[in-house]
Amino acid sequence: MRFEDLLPLATKAGARLKARGETIAVSESSTGGLISAALLSVPGASSYFLGGAVVYTRVARNQLVQIGDEDMTGMRPASEPYAQLLAARSRTRFEATWGLAETGATGPTGNRYGDAAGHSCIAIAGPIERVITLETGRTLRHTNMCMFAQRALEVLIEALE
Repeated sequence: MRFEDLLPLATKAGARLKARGETIAVSESSTGGLISAALLSVPGASSYFLGGAVVYTRVARNQLVQIGDEDMTGMRPASEPYAQLLAARSRTRFEATWGLAETGATGPTGNRYGDAAGHSCIAIAGPIERVITLETGRTLRHTNMCMFAQRALEVLIEALE
């Protein structure tokens, strides 16, 4: 899988957001900005894309989306509850119609929380709330990054249908 493979999905998502007059904010971790880059590659993205953040560390989580340690009580990163919190916080901070979040373990090894490489939690917050876990079973870092971004865009499109 390559970045170019994400473009048809981003185009579809962008067209739906534009047609509905809705906006989105993205917070991503393991995808390193690929979701945002795909959405921004669509001409006219400024009509729907309000902003994005790569929330890769505890410091980034606190500074970029203002999720502090007290907010993390009872949950851990790379989990469905955290992905949902990240999506909701992104939506609120950017005053967007939708918040989209991704968090996981790209590889080649798992993360310190016990998740295997290829594990990602993806959440959407907005008129529809949804969270999923994706397990690719792969260890190649860039492949997982693209697969996570692909699934995140698919979740967004499903929510917009």
